[in-house]
Amino acid sequence: MKISKLSVRAIIENIEQRKHFEAFTLDGSLKVKINKYVPFFCTAIHNGSQLRASVQQKIALNEYQRWYEEDPFTGSFIKSMPITVIAFDSRFEYDLNRNPDNCIYEEAWGKKVWKKKLTPQEVKVSKQKHANYYQIIHELVSKLESLFDGCTVYDIHSYNYKRWDRAVPLFNIGTQKIDTEKFGDEVDHWVNELGKISIPGVVSRAATNDVFFGNGYNLEYITTHFSKTLVLATEIKKVYCDELSGDAYPKIIRQLKQGLKTALLNNANFSSQKLEKWHYVSTIKLLDKTVDSSLLKLDKEIYNLLKSFELLAVVNPINTDSEKRKFFKSHYTQIPSFKYSPIKVNAFSLKQKLHSLSLQNIQDISIRYMYEMVVNSYFDKIDMIYTLNTNKFLYNSLRYFGRPSKKDLINASYILHLPDVPGEAKKEPMYDAKEAIEFFKDVLFNYGIEAKIELNRKVISQIMVLNSKKRILFKPDAKFKRKELQALAEHEIGVHMVTTMNSSNQKLKIFNLGLPVNTETQEGLAILSEYLSGNITLSRLKKIALRVIVVDLMCSGADFVDCFNILISDYDVEENDAFTIVTRIFRGGGFTKDYLYLSGFVKIFRMWEDNIDLTPLLVGKTSLPFYNTIEEMIGREMIDKPEFITKSILEPQWGKNNPIYSYIFSGLK
Repeated sequence: MKISKLSVRAIIENIEQRKHFEAFTLDGSLKVKINKYVPFFCTAIHNGSQLRASVQQKIALNEYQRWYEEDPFTGSFIKSMPITVIAFDSRFEYDLNRNPDNCIYEEAWGKKVWKKKLTPQEVKVSKQKHANYYQIIHELVSKLESLFDGCTVYDIHSYNYKRWDRAVPLFNIGTQKIDTEKFGDEVDHWVNELGKISIPGVVSRAATNDVFFGNGYNLEYITTHFSKTLVLATEIKKVYCDELSGDAYPKIIRQLKQGLKTALLNNANFSSQKLEKWHYVSTIKLLDKTVDSSLLKLDKEIYNLLKSFELLAVVNPINTDSEKRKFFKSHYTQIPSFKYSPIKVNAFSLKQKLHSLSLQNIQDISIRYMYEMVVNSYFDKIDMIYTLNTNKFLYNSLRYFGRPSKKDLINASYILHLPDVPGEAKKEPMYDAKEAIEFFKDVLFNYGIEAKIELNRKVISQIMVLNSKKRILFKPDAKFKRKELQALAEHEIGVHMVTTMNSSNQKLKIFNLGLPVNTETQEGLAILSEYLSGNITLSRLKKIALRVIVVDLMCSGADFVDCFNILISDYDVEENDAFTIVTRIFRGGGFTKDYLYLSGFVKIFRMWEDNIDLTPLLVGKTSLPFYNTIEEMIGREMIDKPEFITKSILEPQWGKNNPIYSYIFSGLK
């Protein structure tokens, strides 16, 4: 939505006509945003520090003295909400939380405010700005009460806590002028929601009337004129900055933004349930559907920078077959020397361009955080490519993918010690690559997906999907058992190609690029699909368990030969399979991602067991940590529901598996 400049009259007319808009007043003192008409809104009336030129010359207080009593960042704390009114003028020019007759200070907090008396005209201008705010607020509350028969106003402030010689709460709600008989439940709920906000290193406590009592004019005016509207005057302890120096703490600011977003929506949803004209029970309905222009612009910029970036394609050796022959000829003693296609990425230039992105322009804190994490993840991926085939590659891979945890190793060991599953065939008819391609073509046709399938000798495993190019690559000498081929079709087409196609259909392309460490989620879904389609086998589970073991061995200092020999001697792995497993993990210089298949499967399987809807994860290359954000974005119609759905998730046939697998999976931690 374009931000404009409007007169106070025009802003009021927009509200009267129920228009969506975002606008500054002509003098820049206020910004009003209405992206959706809902039964709540937020104000940050002490957010600003502006002084118009004529009064700036007369003020006795310096910038720091003013800042100390202002409420910095409170405007950004409410930025995610659909209706906000944020003030940008300093409270020392006129204080919106004092009545019109007393809104201009002579003295404040023991300090003289003006070194030269204001003229009657200067006073008149300041008081008119004060009046402008209340004209807008009056119209806004009137409109919301007419639409919903009531509303809640979150009046957000901050306070300096170091002037207190006792422990004070992180959040203080002033209720002295609230009708607690009428709104007591809403107040209690708000206190409870704020108390849930957790910030590491900060004691989280919410209290009423501890340090302030809610006697400000913003609350008084609205409460006096509107009996159906609750105003929650909320003070936030300035733990998010050094109140003596003014230095901000970005991490705490982000945590407060996210925590307040959740608390605001939960409380607004709770309060709105009492309104006869509000008919929704989901917090998502309280948020707007606007994909603002800044988000679309940033999404396009990021996509254009990274759309050709395919990490898997870069780290695949181009001489795997020849090095395998040498390795076998040396009787497993000569460490392969893998070669790679020339790097086409200018790491320095790409990083510079990513650094220059204006991610702070994304209004919603959850969505902004997701984009920030995607960009940060690409810094790690760029470092991986830049250090390909060097000792630093493993370090960069560990930084991005991590290494197996104790729980991962326990799960892997558990699977590897399982006895054979009764009835599972050891020897079956085999399908070659060409037959497999025909089978895959049929599956693609049934899904209604168009993709290229081709033979490629550079593939390490038997099959690989290149998402950005919608290509499926088969190794020419690949051979598959029937059940293995069916499982791979579910895995590669039912999940990887499905999520590729869904991401291509989204107007926001971030899901095509992929969310951070989406390997764990995507592979977890893919292996679950093998199970739900009735095609899971113990040999498959043991293969992904062996990857965990080898990644851990590599991270502990074992080389290629060590890992290969351990697979042969300790786990009785066939030599060709052993070479493939170890090559996958040692490619590039140490590619640790393969341990995530098992951890991803365990997490996704538990979600499926708990009847959690997995389809939001199919909108693209998603990651579990962002499940709630994705679900919210679907609910707000910012992204589309997935068009293609994994067939085994839609119609699970897990009963075709041996019943023992239910018991096996119950033992996974």
